[in-house]
Amino acid sequence: MLQRTSCVDNINIKIVSFASTVQLGDSCIINGLSTALAVQREIEVFYGNEGNLSSYRIFSEPIPFLPITEPFTYSRQNPNPLIKVNKIDIIGISSSSLLHVGNSRNVSMETRIKHIRQLQPTPRNNEGAEEQGQK
Repeated sequence: MLQRTSCVDNINIKIVSFASTVQLGDSCIINGLSTALAVQREIEVFYGNEGNLSSYRIFSEPIPFLPITEPFTYSRQNPNPLIKVNKIDIIGISSSSLLHVGNSRNVSMETRIKHIRQLQPTPRNNEGAEEQGQK
């Protein structure tokens, strides 16, 4: 693990919600996962079978992680083993997000959201005119 010390004088966070985390200190593995089904309807009608996440492919498809094939070289020098921050000011952390102060080895975060808009059908121009007795 990296051998640096993180120092934050002041952290001000208003809201932490929906599977989010505030992690102070070192960690080896961080896994964050959030799934959501957002249904917006023009008319409030409930069929009773809403909310079955397994019926939507987006929640079961594997996420493709393409390998990095480009060659690269780097050199790292850490002459000062201290990372110093005066103030962190955050309005909100939400939906499997993370504020982490410290060293991390492996971090994996995933959020999947299915948005559904159910609107009333609108008549086409000719159909609307015929309904009103016009042609």
